[in-house]
Amino acid sequence: MIKSLIQQELPDAQVEVLGDDGTHFEALVVSATFVGMSPVKQHQRVYAALGERMREEIHALSLRTLTPDQAQQIRHPARH
Repeated sequence: MIKSLIQQELPDAQVEVLGDDGTHFEALVVSATFVGMSPVKQHQRVYAALGERMREEIHALSLRTLTPDQAQQIRHPARH
């Protein structure tokens, strides 16, 4: 549910969601939409996609947002 809601708002996003108990989740969202946005704005964009569910169904969400370039740097750090 969370993954599909985020992808509806951010169609280009790569989304990974973890959570076993149905109310506490961790999400990683990578999207080109985040380029030029502050981390706060990025999170607000994801929270907007989840809407009322953030108040009712989702009790805790640990959220990490990255641009594609940031995600690439994490996966393949520059070697010196």
